[in-house]
Amino acid sequence: MNPLLGAEQAVIGSVLLDPGQLSNLDWLAPDHFYRPAHQALFAALRKLRDDGHPALAEETVPLSWVTDAVAEASTHVRGLTATYAHTLIVACPRPAHAPVYGRMVLEGAIQRSITEHAIRLHQAARADAVQGDVEGALHYADVLAGVLSDLAQRWGTEPRPVTPATPSAAVPALPPLVRADRVAEDERFLLAVLAEQPKAMDEVVGWLRPGDFADPAHGQLYRCLGALHHRGEPIDRVTLLWETQRRGLLADGTLSSDQLAAICDGVGPGSAEWLGELVMRSSVTRTAATSARAIRALAENEALAPGRLINHALHALGPLDEVRARWQTATGRPAPTPTPAPSPTGPPPAQVHAALARSTPRPVSPSPVRPGSAPSPAAVRPPSRRHS
Repeated sequence: MNPLLGAEQAVIGSVLLDPGQLSNLDWLAPDHFYRPAHQALFAALRKLRDDGHPALAEETVPLSWVTDAVAEASTHVRGLTATYAHTLIVACPRPAHAPVYGRMVLEGAIQRSITEHAIRLHQAARADAVQGDVEGALHYADVLAGVLSDLAQRWGTEPRPVTPATPSAAVPALPPLVRADRVAEDERFLLAVLAEQPKAMDEVVGWLRPGDFADPAHGQLYRCLGALHHRGEPIDRVTLLWETQRRGLLADGTLSSDQLAAICDGVGPGSAEWLGELVMRSSVTRTAATSARAIRALAENEALAPGRLINHALHALGPLDEVRARWQTATGRPAPTPTPAPSPTGPPPAQVHAALARSTPRPVSPSPVRPGSAPSPAAVRPPSRRHS
C-alpha cells in the first residue's frame, strides 16, 4: 500500500472510531488530503462536530456517526458508501495515534504544494521568456515564497534558507529557451557597444554581471571588459583581444579572435543601458526557471523531511532574489513592499506539539474502551469493528 494512502485512511478511521480525536487534529485541513473522498469525509466529520452531533456526548460511538458522515460527504463527492467507511476503520491500527497519522498527511501535502507552485513558477518563467517580460515569474516567485513560509508555520519550523548538506541530485538541463537567437543577438550587440563606446561600461557595471549572459562565452567577454574598466585601462578591440588572451580564453577555445572581431565589427549607435536591461530581463526568467526546477527536484525527493525541504527550497530561491534586486536597480523600480507577516493566529502550541508528535515509546494512560472503536491493549485485534 502507498504509505500516504495508508496514513490518510488511518486518520479518517481514527476519527470514525473516536470523534474526540478531532480536537487533536485542528491543525489539519481537508485540502491536506490527496484523495477527494478523504477530503470530503474529513470536512464532513468536522462539520458534524461543529454542529454538535450526538456522538460527541455519548460514551459509545453510535453507528449514526459513520452513516451521517458518509451522507454529508456524499453531497460533495460521488461513490462513497458505508462499506468504504468501515474499510477506513479497519485501516486504523490505533485511534490514539491520530496526530502522528495526521502529521504524515501534512507531510504529503507539503510536498505536493511545493511541487505544484514550483511548476507554476517554471511555466510563468517560460511564458515571460516568450513575451519579453518578467512580471509573471516574479509574481509566482513571491507566491511560492509565501507558500513556503505558511507551510513552515504549519509544520512548526522556522522558515530560513538552508544550504543542502550534500549536493542534490543533478537537475535535468533546461531545454533551449524560446527566443534564444534573439537573446544571443542582444548580448552580442551589447558587447559591441561596450567595446566601442568608452563610457558605456559606466551605464551597466553597477548591476550587470557575467552570469546574466545566456552564452557563457559572452559572459567571459563581459568579464574581460569589466576587468579593463576596473583597472582604468582603455577599452577597444585591441585591448579586449589582449585581455582575452591573458585570461586563457583563446587557448581553451572559449573564444576565438574571429568571434571577437565579428562582435566588434559593424556596430552602430546603441544604448548600453537599454541593451543591458534586455540581457537582465532574460537573466531573470532564466534564473526563475532554474530555481523552479531545482525546487521541484527537491520536492520529489521523498527522503527529504518537510522542514529541510522548505528551507532548501527557500535557499533555491536565493539566486532569483539576487537577480531581481539587480533588475530593480537597472530599471529604477522600487522593491516591492514586503507583505506583513500574518499574525500568530495559526495552530496554538498544543496543536503544533501534536503535529510534531512522533511515534516514540511513551506511557499511555488507559482510556475507556468504546464498543467497536478501539480494542484494549491486551486484546487481539478483531477481524472487523462494529458501532452500536
